[in-house]
Amino acid sequence: MDSQTNHPTLFSGSSSFARDVTRGIVRSEIEGGVYLTEIQEGEALEVQTENRSYRIELRDGRAAYISGHPVFCPEPTHVSIRGSSWGGSMLKLAFIGRGMHLEFQHPEYRTITTSRILDVRQAAAA
Repeated sequence: MDSQTNHPTLFSGSSSFARDVTRGIVRSEIEGGVYLTEIQEGEALEVQTENRSYRIELRDGRAAYISGHPVFCPEPTHVSIRGSSWGGSMLKLAFIGRGMHLEFQHPEYRTITTSRILDVRQAAAA
């Protein structure tokens, strides 16, 4: 009997990265998150940050609509989600990760970076 165990492919580090960068990448894999490429059109996510609760919907050919901020997006607003960062310039593309900061491009306010993400989960149907 042949048994196979599926193990996730984890980041193994690189001598090209500073230790802090490697540590952040590994921490993001441990704390978890969602790659936007794994979300189907029509699905939605709830993202709880230290300051706000956002709803992100993927629709119209995978366009992202975000709501939850009283100034930037009180109603679903079409944005381009870049990914998540640790508060600096290094971005984990198309990823929304716990312990990180969501970064998206707003049509009027340009780049928005949220407070630290506490949780990300699939949203209930609207």
